[in-house]
Amino acid sequence: MSVWVVLWGTTASLADFVLLERGAYEAGTTGQGITFASYGIAATVLAVRLAGRFLKPEP
Repeated sequence: MSVWVVLWGTTASLADFVLLERGAYEAGTTGQGITFASYGIAATVLAVRLAGRFLKPEP
């Protein structure tokens, strides 16, 4: 689980940096919150879909 949190935080931060540099929104605004929330949702969906590959019981 901690790997997913690190991946989410890293990718969301990189996207946030690019959006801030391009002037898409200002720091601390709703846009920044939406960026992190949407990446969090995407990371959760991806984790649920991939969980079966990593959590299979051993024979």
